[in-house]
Amino acid sequence: MSTRYPFTAVVGMDDLRLALLLNAVSPAVGGVLVRGEKGTAKSTAVRALADLLPEVPVVAGCRFSCDPATPDPACPDGPHEAAAAAARAARMVELPVGASEDRLVGALDIERALAEGVKAFEPGLLADAHRGILYVDEVNLLHDHLIDLLLDAAAMGSSYVEREGVSVRHAARFLLVGTMNPEEGELRPQLLDRFGLTVEVAASREPEQRVEVVRRRLAYDDDPAAFATRWADEERALRDRIVAARALLPAVVLGDTALLRIAATCAAFEVDGMRADIVMARTATALAAWDGRTDVTAEDVRQAALLALPHRRRRNPFDAPGLDEDKLDETLDRFRDTDTDTDDDDPDPGPGDGGPGGGGGGGVPPQGEGPEAAPESTGSDEGPASAPAPGGSGAGERAAVKAAEPFRTKMLSVPGLGEGAAGRRSRARTEHGRTTGAVRPRGTLTKLHLSATVQAAAPHQKARGRTGAGLVVRRDDLRQATREGREGNLVLFAVDASGSMAARQRMSAVKGAVLSLLLDAYQRRDKVGLITFRGRDAEVALPPTSSVDAAAARLEQLPTGGRTPLSAGLLKAHDVLRVERLRDPSRRPLLVVVTDGRATGGKDPVALAARAARLHAAEGTAAVVVDCETGPVRLGLAGDLARELGGTAVTLDELRADSIAGLVRDVQAGHATRRAA
Repeated sequence: MSTRYPFTAVVGMDDLRLALLLNAVSPAVGGVLVRGEKGTAKSTAVRALADLLPEVPVVAGCRFSCDPATPDPACPDGPHEAAAAAARAARMVELPVGASEDRLVGALDIERALAEGVKAFEPGLLADAHRGILYVDEVNLLHDHLIDLLLDAAAMGSSYVEREGVSVRHAARFLLVGTMNPEEGELRPQLLDRFGLTVEVAASREPEQRVEVVRRRLAYDDDPAAFATRWADEERALRDRIVAARALLPAVVLGDTALLRIAATCAAFEVDGMRADIVMARTATALAAWDGRTDVTAEDVRQAALLALPHRRRRNPFDAPGLDEDKLDETLDRFRDTDTDTDDDDPDPGPGDGGPGGGGGGGVPPQGEGPEAAPESTGSDEGPASAPAPGGSGAGERAAVKAAEPFRTKMLSVPGLGEGAAGRRSRARTEHGRTTGAVRPRGTLTKLHLSATVQAAAPHQKARGRTGAGLVVRRDDLRQATREGREGNLVLFAVDASGSMAARQRMSAVKGAVLSLLLDAYQRRDKVGLITFRGRDAEVALPPTSSVDAAAARLEQLPTGGRTPLSAGLLKAHDVLRVERLRDPSRRPLLVVVTDGRATGGKDPVALAARAARLHAAEGTAAVVVDCETGPVRLGLAGDLARELGGTAVTLDELRADSIAGLVRDVQAGHATRRAA
């Protein structure tokens, strides 16, 4: 077994270490979501936590880790009356992003269940994680159907496997810990709420601390065992402190004043539901026990809020997570006059001061320190014009303007039936959805089509010597159900940022429309990419990514001005889609061109743009042109472009969900016309 990096050797990241330790003290806190840029030791810290947890008493031989003091009466390996007890180390089970449903919840042998009536069940990762840690690296990239299963298990404390009337249930209570890089996409709000605490981590900008990180990592890589030995005393002391805090936890008193503070804080930040109040109460109690106290202070409540509320407060999808600490202090100050706590007189304010178990604040890191902080271009509505980009427009470029208020858009979808990643946009063959037919299974049977299986087996009963009431079923008779659901697509935006689009109100409306489409893509679990064209060339402002937030940030910084190289924008989009088809052939693209249809620069720019559009049409790329032309006189160039693309054109007003009907039908009709031609 490899030697893990010691928890106490992790440099800095006080909030992360505190959140993990509080969950070790009180697993009822509900787990931790660690958000941060790549290379910040998120996974290292989480994996190191498992070595600090006390041993777990289990029923000897039970695959589901039943507690010998209170065994699960419904355990598939039960009953466990008078069963022998054993002890083992707490497990940390890792859930891979590409795991199958059977690997997560377990596999039931349908063939034996039908033919023999035997519940042959192989436990999955949820059973392995019971009474331990379930760790999901890159949790934001997990498939939707696996997230749904995790939500169910986390809510009920048990896992159910149902296959055509045959069911198995077992306990599944675990500490859920996830890590993610927000640049690769956000989590669904339902899953965010299942994590008790959230922590933002970023690499230190202090040279001395960075040097210490490198020094320790090199020492660990050279000799892991020797490095772990150097930190053995600190690890032992921290493990003893966890045990002591667990023992003290039942004696901690959560007074009425602390409860009022918690309730007022949750109400002030308009969090949904009551889970935030409960998590804050458990976190504040764990903080007191961790500090060796039996009373919950105002500082405990404050620290609990900074850890438990940032991911629960109401915010727009593109707003950065975090908490307004001035507002938090103002809310807590309302109860200082009636406070019976002793936090003002307490010489040891606890973990909030930092140190090996302390936390510095639990909020977001200071803005402006991450790699995304520096804008690509300067300028605002009143600011000076931004510098021209390489190959850009030069004279006449205008500063970026703010986007108008976003709105709900009509759904755009790709025609036909795909097989891409699960999502909420276009029709696709999926693991989940309505049953549409049956096929012979390829590999392990996962979704039995019962009637098709019976029909396949029925003609052979006499030849198989059937004598009783049971149906004689063989593997060749089994049929897999085919299902239809929705997939996520690659939505590639090609945005005209030329001088013809540069009027402030017009560009603000255009950005508002694109931002609205990005919000729609966020909700439908799409990948997005952003191409801009102006001046003499086009550029990929954002390569295809699952981070819709990043696309919104690039859009906000987009300046305008110069000529309209429409053909360059379409050709750049063609190159991006060609590469993406090689990387992810099952994810179908939707090209959204935002332009007034004008083309300038070079010889016969309109013909060049039409030729570039026909490249997309020849490859069957679904396309929509958002017509940004305004004024009393309209040339209709965007409509001409849409016809060349084999797609459809809609105006900015028609894009609104409440002002257009049948847009999806128009997209599909355009493709049908192109195929007929």
